[in-house]
Amino acid sequence: MNQTSVKTLVLSEPLPLTIHPAAVYLRSLSPGSKPTMTTALNAIASLLSDGQCDLYTLDWAAIKYRHTAAVRASLLERYAPSTASKIMCAFRRVLDEARKLGLMSAADYANAIELPSIRDTRKLRGRALSRSEITALMRVCIEDESKLGVRDAALIAILRGAGLRRGEAVKLKVKDFNSETGGLEINRAKGGKSRLVYLPEVALSYVENWLAIRGKRAGAILCPIRKGGAIEFRHLSSQAVLLIVQKRAKQAGVESFSPHDFRRTFCSDLLDAGVDIVTVQKLAGHADPTTTAKYDRRGEEIKRKAVQKLQF
Repeated sequence: MNQTSVKTLVLSEPLPLTIHPAAVYLRSLSPGSKPTMTTALNAIASLLSDGQCDLYTLDWAAIKYRHTAAVRASLLERYAPSTASKIMCAFRRVLDEARKLGLMSAADYANAIELPSIRDTRKLRGRALSRSEITALMRVCIEDESKLGVRDAALIAILRGAGLRRGEAVKLKVKDFNSETGGLEINRAKGGKSRLVYLPEVALSYVENWLAIRGKRAGAILCPIRKGGAIEFRHLSSQAVLLIVQKRAKQAGVESFSPHDFRRTFCSDLLDAGVDIVTVQKLAGHADPTTTAKYDRRGEEIKRKAVQKLQF
C-alpha cells in the first residue's frame, strides 16, 4: 500500500467499542472462535497499513474494493484456501457491521465485497476410521476398569456416535443430554449456531455408564479425573481430548488419527448408509452442503448406479 492510501485507513481518533465494527463483530463470536478471528483481523489491519494499525486503529469504514482485492490476493499467497476463505469471511463480517452501524454506505459495502469466493478443491485431510479400528478403541477403554476407562469410552462414543467437533464435545453439560431420546443439545457451536443431535443406542449406553459414576450434578458431562480417581467437576480442554485419543489409539494399535477423524467417519458412514445429504448436513452442523459432500466417499459406482434408474 502507498503511504497516502495507508493514511486514509488510520483512525484519526479511537471509536467507542459499542460502534467499532471489528469490536462488535468479535463480541458476536463464541469464546473458542474469538482468539482466532482476533489474530486474523490484526493480520488484515497490519497488511493494509504496512504495520501501522491493529484491528482497533484501522478505519474499517474506509475500506474500498482495491483493499479487499489486495487482501484476498495476499491471503491466497500465504495460506491454504480454507484458511484464506475463513479470514475473508471475517473481513466481510466486519465490513457488514460497519454498514449496519451507519459508518459505511450500502453502495461502498457492496463494491468492497464484490469478490469471487475462495473455493477449496483439495481433498479433505485426515481419514475415516474402519469399524475394526473403532472396535479396538472401545475395547481398550472397556478393559480399563478405572473411571478413566469409563469416561474415555463415553468420550469416544460421543465423538463417533454424534460426529461432534471436539470443541463441541467438551462444552456439553449434563442438562444438554436427554437419556430417553439420546439427544444432545449443542449450544453456540461453530458460527454461533445451536443444533440437536442424537446418539445411537449403542453409544448411549456408554454415556449413561459414565454418568452413573460421575453423578447427575450440574456441569460438564466430560470431566478431568485426578490420579487418585477424584472427579473434577469442570470441562475437559480440547487439548485433553487430543491426548486421550492419542493414548487410546496407541493402546489399541490403531494408526495415528485426530479427534476430527471421528467426525469424518460419522459423515462418511451416514452417506454410505444412504442417508440424504441434507440430513447429514444438519447433524454435522455444516453451514454449506458442499462441505458435507466432501465426505462422500462412495465414488463413481454410486453415480453409475444412479443413472440406471432413468427410464426410456
